[in-house]
Amino acid sequence: MNLASFPWLEADIIRHSLRLMKSYQQWTGEQLVDAPSPAQIAHNLFHAPFVLLSHGIQADPVLNYGNQSALDLWEITWPELICMPSRLTAEPVERQGRAQLLNQAAQQHYIQNYQGIRISTTGRRFRISNAEIWDVWDEKGQKCGQGARFSQWQWL
Repeated sequence: MNLASFPWLEADIIRHSLRLMKSYQQWTGEQLVDAPSPAQIAHNLFHAPFVLLSHGIQADPVLNYGNQSALDLWEITWPELICMPSRLTAEPVERQGRAQLLNQAAQQHYIQNYQGIRISTTGRRFRISNAEIWDVWDEKGQKCGQGARFSQWQWL
Protein backbone atom coordinates (compact mmCIF):
# COMPACT_ATOMS: atom_id res chain seq x y z
CA MET A 1 0.00 0.00 0.00
CA ASN A 2 1.26 3.47 -0.91
CA LEU A 3 0.94 5.63 2.22
CA ALA A 4 1.10 8.80 0.09
CA SER A 5 -2.44 7.84 -0.96
CA PHE A 6 -3.48 7.31 2.68
CA PRO A 7 -1.42 9.79 4.75
CA TRP A 8 -3.80 9.61 7.72
CA LEU A 9 -2.51 6.06 8.34
CA GLU A 10 1.09 7.22 8.98
CA ALA A 11 2.13 7.34 12.65
CA ASP A 12 3.62 10.84 12.24
CA ILE A 13 0.39 12.14 10.70
CA ILE A 14 -1.72 10.56 13.44
CA ARG A 15 0.52 12.31 16.00
CA HIS A 16 0.32 15.60 14.09
CA SER A 17 -3.46 15.29 13.77
CA LEU A 18 -3.67 15.03 17.56
CA ARG A 19 -1.48 18.14 17.88
CA LEU A 20 -3.75 20.05 15.51
CA MET A 21 -6.84 18.88 17.38
CA LYS A 22 -5.53 19.55 20.91
CA SER A 23 -4.03 22.93 20.03
CA TYR A 24 -7.23 24.05 18.32
CA GLN A 25 -9.24 22.97 21.35
CA GLN A 26 -6.82 24.78 23.68
CA TRP A 27 -7.33 28.10 21.85
CA THR A 28 -11.06 27.81 21.02
CA GLY A 29 -12.58 25.40 23.52
CA GLU A 30 -14.03 23.48 20.55
CA GLN A 31 -13.12 20.27 18.77
CA LEU A 32 -12.27 20.07 15.09
CA VAL A 33 -13.86 16.61 14.83
CA ASP A 34 -15.34 14.03 17.15
CA ALA A 35 -13.70 10.61 17.16
CA PRO A 36 -13.01 7.84 19.69
CA SER A 37 -9.35 7.12 18.88
CA PRO A 38 -6.22 8.83 17.54
CA ALA A 39 -6.43 6.87 14.27
CA GLN A 40 -10.06 7.87 13.81
CA ILE A 41 -9.23 11.52 14.57
CA ALA A 42 -6.56 11.43 11.83
CA HIS A 43 -9.01 9.84 9.40
CA ASN A 44 -11.83 12.27 10.21
CA LEU A 45 -9.58 15.34 9.94
CA PHE A 46 -8.22 14.20 6.61
CA HIS A 47 -11.73 13.69 5.23
CA ALA A 48 -13.36 16.68 6.95
CA PRO A 49 -15.65 18.97 4.95
CA PHE A 50 -13.42 21.96 5.74
CA VAL A 51 -9.91 22.87 4.63
CA LEU A 52 -7.21 22.12 7.22
CA LEU A 53 -3.56 23.03 6.67
CA SER A 54 -0.48 23.46 8.82
CA HIS A 55 3.14 24.42 8.47
CA GLY A 56 6.23 24.09 10.62
CA ILE A 57 8.37 26.72 12.34
CA GLN A 58 11.23 26.98 9.84
CA ALA A 59 12.44 30.46 8.79
CA ASP A 60 10.52 29.85 5.53
CA PRO A 61 7.80 27.53 6.88
CA VAL A 62 7.03 24.39 4.89
CA LEU A 63 3.58 22.83 4.82
CA ASN A 64 3.48 19.65 6.88
CA TYR A 65 -0.22 18.83 6.64
CA GLY A 66 -3.16 19.37 4.34
CA ASN A 67 -6.37 17.39 4.39
CA GLN A 68 -8.16 16.15 1.26
CA SER A 69 -10.15 19.39 0.98
CA ALA A 70 -6.86 21.35 0.98
CA LEU A 71 -5.27 19.02 -1.58
CA ASP A 72 -8.30 19.45 -3.84
CA LEU A 73 -8.45 23.23 -3.43
CA TRP A 74 -4.74 23.78 -4.10
CA GLU A 75 -4.79 21.11 -6.84
CA ILE A 76 -1.79 19.34 -5.37
CA THR A 77 -0.76 15.85 -4.25
CA TRP A 78 0.24 14.93 -0.71
CA PRO A 79 3.95 14.44 -1.60
CA GLU A 80 4.02 17.85 -3.33
CA LEU A 81 2.20 19.60 -0.50
CA ILE A 82 4.43 18.46 2.34
CA CYS A 83 7.56 19.90 0.74
CA MET A 84 6.03 23.21 -0.39
CA PRO A 85 6.86 26.47 1.41
CA SER A 86 3.56 27.73 2.79
CA ARG A 87 4.15 31.21 1.34
CA LEU A 88 3.54 29.67 -2.11
CA THR A 89 -0.14 29.19 -1.23
CA ALA A 90 -0.50 32.92 -1.96
CA GLU A 91 0.44 34.98 -5.01
CA PRO A 92 3.59 37.12 -4.64
CA VAL A 93 1.51 40.31 -4.27
CA GLU A 94 -0.43 38.74 -1.36
CA ARG A 95 2.55 37.33 0.55
CA GLN A 96 3.46 40.37 2.63
CA GLY A 97 -0.09 40.69 4.00
CA ARG A 98 -0.16 36.95 4.65
CA ALA A 99 3.16 37.13 6.54
CA GLN A 100 1.87 40.01 8.69
CA LEU A 101 -1.23 38.01 9.53
CA LEU A 102 0.80 34.95 10.51
CA ASN A 103 2.96 37.13 12.77
CA GLN A 104 -0.17 38.54 14.40
CA ALA A 105 -1.51 35.02 14.87
CA ALA A 106 1.78 33.95 16.45
CA GLN A 107 1.59 36.80 18.97
CA GLN A 108 -2.07 36.16 19.83
CA HIS A 109 -1.87 32.33 19.42
CA TYR A 110 -5.27 32.35 17.67
CA ILE A 111 -7.09 34.61 15.23
CA GLN A 112 -10.37 34.23 13.39
CA ASN A 113 -12.33 35.86 10.57
CA TYR A 114 -9.29 36.10 8.30
CA GLN A 115 -9.83 36.49 4.58
CA GLY A 116 -7.40 36.65 1.71
CA ILE A 117 -6.60 35.66 -1.85
CA ARG A 118 -4.81 32.38 -2.47
CA ILE A 119 -3.65 30.56 -5.58
CA SER A 120 -3.64 26.88 -6.51
CA THR A 121 -0.63 25.15 -8.03
CA THR A 122 -2.29 25.44 -11.45
CA GLY A 123 -2.73 29.21 -11.08
CA ARG A 124 -6.42 29.31 -10.14
CA ARG A 125 -7.12 32.17 -7.73
CA PHE A 126 -9.63 31.98 -4.89
CA ARG A 127 -10.69 34.05 -1.91
CA ILE A 128 -10.86 32.40 1.51
CA SER A 129 -13.18 33.79 4.18
CA ASN A 130 -13.67 33.30 7.90
CA ALA A 131 -10.39 31.44 8.30
CA GLU A 132 -8.99 30.57 11.71
CA ILE A 133 -5.25 30.39 12.39
CA TRP A 134 -3.74 29.03 15.59
CA ASP A 135 -0.44 28.00 17.11
CA VAL A 136 0.20 24.26 17.15
CA TRP A 137 2.01 22.83 20.17
CA ASP A 138 3.75 19.49 20.53
CA GLU A 139 3.52 17.04 23.41
CA LYS A 140 6.25 18.89 25.33
CA GLY A 141 4.40 22.21 25.16
CA GLN A 142 6.71 23.63 22.50
CA LYS A 143 5.37 25.52 19.50
CA CYS A 144 5.81 23.35 16.40
CA GLY A 145 3.81 25.29 13.81
CA GLN A 146 0.58 27.00 12.86
CA GLY A 147 -2.68 25.51 11.71
CA ALA A 148 -5.37 27.03 9.52
CA ARG A 149 -8.98 26.03 9.02
CA PHE A 150 -11.70 27.44 6.78
CA SER A 151 -14.88 26.30 5.08
CA GLN A 152 -15.59 29.23 2.81
CA TRP A 153 -13.83 29.99 -0.44
CA GLN A 154 -14.80 31.39 -3.80
CA TRP A 155 -13.05 30.97 -7.13
CA LEU A 156 -12.09 34.30 -8.71
